[in-house]
Amino acid sequence: MAELNSLEELRGAVEAPEAAEAPRREPVRDELGRSYATGKRKDAVARVWVKPGSGKVIVNGKDMAAYFARPVLQMVIGQPFQVAGVTGEFDVMATVKGGGLSGQAGAVKHGISKALSLYEPSLRPALKAAGFLTRDPRVVERKKYGKAKARRSFQFSKR
Repeated sequence: MAELNSLEELRGAVEAPEAAEAPRREPVRDELGRSYATGKRKDAVARVWVKPGSGKVIVNGKDMAAYFARPVLQMVIGQPFQVAGVTGEFDVMATVKGGGLSGQAGAVKHGISKALSLYEPSLRPALKAAGFLTRDPRVVERKKYGKAKARRSFQFSKR
């Protein structure tokens, strides 16, 4: 009977291993209470600082509405806050270089998402499910020799 007990104990140990809990993420903040992250999109790189506040976004020393005049780009930057459900609760200060306005807006969005997940780790699942923490890998294709552009051939002339 002792063998049966040890066999049952062995089965119980094999079937129900101790559930290893995922390590809890700790908030990452500097001495001023801000979280920092780098966002990238195409050739644009954005350095983003997020801190609790009234919801104002400063990009390269200008208000977001002045820097990104198109409403679509302003909407892109506001998406991480809407998905996380923290609209108007954080101030953002960003510096962005390289690329065009669309790429810069995408870089700021990526940086805000990463900084929010560092500031408040409980927001990470919502941002990850929306795909905001993944860097968009699409970049401009390089020009090849023997071609007018990346893929376009020179005009063909029969004579």
